[in-house]
Amino acid sequence: MDAADKAARIVRTVVESLNPGFAVKLWTGERIGPATGPVLAINDQDIVWQVLRRPSLSTLIEMWIAKTIDVEEGSLFDFYALPSGKLKTKLKSLPKLAILRDLPAVLFSRKQMAAQAGLAGRNPFVSGSSKEAIQHHYDISNAFYRLFLDERMVYSCGYFTDFANSIDQAQADKLDHICRKLRLKPGERLLDIGCGWGAMLIHAAKHYGVVGHGVSLSEAQTELARERIRAEGLEDRITIEIKSYTELSGSFDKISSIGMFEHLGLANHDAYFSAVHRLLEPGGIYLHHAITKRSKGSVKKTLHKGAEFKALVKYIFPGGELDTIGMTLGNLEAHGFLVYDAENLREHYAQTCRLWAERLHARFDEAIAEVGEARARLWLLYLTGCSVTFERGSTQIFQTVVTKRARGPSGLPPTRADLYR
Repeated sequence: MDAADKAARIVRTVVESLNPGFAVKLWTGERIGPATGPVLAINDQDIVWQVLRRPSLSTLIEMWIAKTIDVEEGSLFDFYALPSGKLKTKLKSLPKLAILRDLPAVLFSRKQMAAQAGLAGRNPFVSGSSKEAIQHHYDISNAFYRLFLDERMVYSCGYFTDFANSIDQAQADKLDHICRKLRLKPGERLLDIGCGWGAMLIHAAKHYGVVGHGVSLSEAQTELARERIRAEGLEDRITIEIKSYTELSGSFDKISSIGMFEHLGLANHDAYFSAVHRLLEPGGIYLHHAITKRSKGSVKKTLHKGAEFKALVKYIFPGGELDTIGMTLGNLEAHGFLVYDAENLREHYAQTCRLWAERLHARFDEAIAEVGEARARLWLLYLTGCSVTFERGSTQIFQTVVTKRARGPSGLPPTRADLYR
């Protein structure tokens, strides 16, 4: 029996012992497990060595990227939907002697996994995203993002008045929901920090008559945003700069930040909230739309960076960090704001990411042609994982409405009825 046969026997032994609830197909074509349902395809005998060498989430991600493992007869969502058993208990019951018998031959025949260095951002664990880190995520290809985003190219959580709605409808409703929360009026000056492809500014200028200004660190996004503004005939109403929020001057009646705060890093939160306070007119409204993590009691436990976080910042968001909703509210109050509303859109983001993943999967050949198979596979895994994370409540997302602290009436309506007309 050669090394490949022994590797197959190890995998077969592990799968039959763990009984994971799905089928596994080996590189030999052999299928182990149920005759129906999703299939985990293992395409390389070297999987045994790779898992032993570095048993980590990063190893699994890199094996997925390299197509060492794949999904057949279903999607990644099908695996997440399977009942989760007590894996640690099952691992303890593995027939270790039988596995150890075959290991030497497998280990001596090992080969190195193909490197995917170009997919990992530089200095991923530094607090705060640089311009380079932002471009690592957003300047991949505008055409790639078009494959799975809505027609307006809104790359943040949608708002579903009905979870059966399309992504186009959900994003249009989200933009309008935010505009109503900001109580925008014609002629007001709106600043959108991290304005992306310009959808918020265009919607606010067209439907609420504001004068908009946006800042971004992504050159690719800014170039397309300016094209879209010109196409809408709004050049005299909207301007966009490639600039950090720290470099802004002047004042604005309303400010929105939609999905950029996660990039800042905890070390930069004070500077950020101070800048927003400085830029906002007295009595102005700021809408803070950001992903948060769950509080785990102590600060140390809450800020612990687990395997999922480390993988996310390594491959997707270099420098990014999440706070909790409690930290957000505390920081806002400490920097001179009055908090009026915090709405949790966790389930909305679960659905948004699911639709993004399904749309990307449906146009996967085009995605591969645009950015290469490795990156396309990474993004499919990322979007699917995000959907499941929000669905399970491991992460959440809040829209928080605040005003610049001042004595006297806030100017806000007495109820939220106007938001749900």
